[in-house]
Amino acid sequence: MEKFKKPLIIAALVLDVGVTIFLFVISILILAKVIPAATLNEAINNSQNMPLIHYLLKNPTVYLVAFVIPLFVLLAGNVIGLIFYVRKTSGKQPAQLEDLTEEQKEALRQELLKDLGNKDNN
Repeated sequence: MEKFKKPLIIAALVLDVGVTIFLFVISILILAKVIPAATLNEAINNSQNMPLIHYLLKNPTVYLVAFVIPLFVLLAGNVIGLIFYVRKTSGKQPAQLEDLTEEQKEALRQELLKDLGNKDNN
């Protein structure tokens, strides 16, 4: 199963990108027909040569359910996936002694000596 994991992830990402681009293109085409028109009826009449756009302009509920909501769901899923991926890949690593400046090293040394002194007194 492990050897199929990477190709499946790549296929899912390609499918996700393809569907997202398709939904964006359809939305942009609809906006291109609606914005220049004075009314919705004019936009519907101007889209006679594009059957899908014409149908979606005549039936806005179908457009909402089939294109707008899935686009928002895909975009939200992509953002959440990106957040999880970034958290997973950028785990906090403990600070190394060579990463500290001399002032930070001295402050750490003083704090450790103070803590050791408090332990001895208890």
